Amino acid sequence: MIDLKPWLIEQSLPFWHRQGWDARHGGVHERFLFSGEPDLEAIKRVRVQARQIYSYSHAAVLGWYPEGTAFALDLLDWMVAKARSPDGRPGFVHLLHPDGSVANPLRDTYDHMFVLLSLAWLARASGDAQVRGLLDETLALVDEHLTAPDGTLLEGIPSSLPRRQNPHMHCFEAMMGLYEALDYPGALDRAARLHALFQTRFLVPAPKLREYFTDAWEVAPGREGESVEPGHQVEWTWLLHRYRRLTGRSSGSLPGDLLDDALATSDPATGFLVDETDCHGAVRRATRRMWPQTELVKAWLVEAESGRQGAWEKAEEALSALDDTYLSKPFAAGWIDQFDADGKPAIETVPASTLYHVLGMIIEVDRVSARRA
Repeated sequence: MIDLKPWLIEQSLPFWHRQGWDARHGGVHERFLFSGEPDLEAIKRVRVQARQIYSYSHAAVLGWYPEGTAFALDLLDWMVAKARSPDGRPGFVHLLHPDGSVANPLRDTYDHMFVLLSLAWLARASGDAQVRGLLDETLALVDEHLTAPDGTLLEGIPSSLPRRQNPHMHCFEAMMGLYEALDYPGALDRAARLHALFQTRFLVPAPKLREYFTDAWEVAPGREGESVEPGHQVEWTWLLHRYRRLTGRSSGSLPGDLLDDALATSDPATGFLVDETDCHGAVRRATRRMWPQTELVKAWLVEAESGRQGAWEKAEEALSALDDTYLSKPFAAGWIDQFDADGKPAIETVPASTLYHVLGMIIEVDRVSARRA
């Protein structure tokens, strides 16, 4: 299997650390142009700041990028100064202008899941009690302000409709991250509740993963409610196997069923996952973002780990195709974010947010390969 770890350590992590830092205003740049220069006018999403903190903290814990801890601490200081309660209200705001002033004061639940994940791994990497304290405070905020009476997650402050499965998916990931990084008290109990919610609410019918719901957790009406994202289906494949690995609790055939259902609508010419279908299997968006392909590699890897015949070879094929098509373009440390239906780049910027997906994929390649050795 292709070893992308040297590229990550020697090319990508140094670039997104050094060139990725905004020397004028602080924080990390949201995205780069195809020329390799930062897009200085791009709004900064707080979730991207958190994702970079996570990426460099986890890379430091693995020993892949030791300077990542100091970088992540500096980035956290900036994110707290600019995005945490700038208006006196609790929580992190959603969007910042390039200079760090508030562009959107929404407290977005999805964002806070990445804040939790980033703080867990930075607390592990640094041993800093203040980081751990901020993690405790943020989780308490989620419980008090972003959680509905039935235990499900609201969309944010203020709350809005439709309700989505996506913040719950990343909460499930974050809780397992809290357990893995810190053996955080109660993290797996929280993950168990999300696992049950996934099985009882989000699959209509299994293995069709719906994205949008009403306040009563019925499928949202109309076109919105019929939406299916194959990338999220294979992301859940990986998460369910990870949950089994941590708890011993199996989801039966569901992980493989989710993967197979996503592959049924993949692009026939390339094998890549498309961005959206409907619940009947019709392709809605034939564009192909990069992140679903990283999640596809991870899904095949954990299916191989569970003993599925031919899954290791499928993982090798998916990784090779991703490397050939998406990575090290348009500059050495970057990636093509999305192709259109004709195979041409659909977006001429390189988002920093994708580093989280790339790192996660390479961690899984490294982990599963070592187990097979």
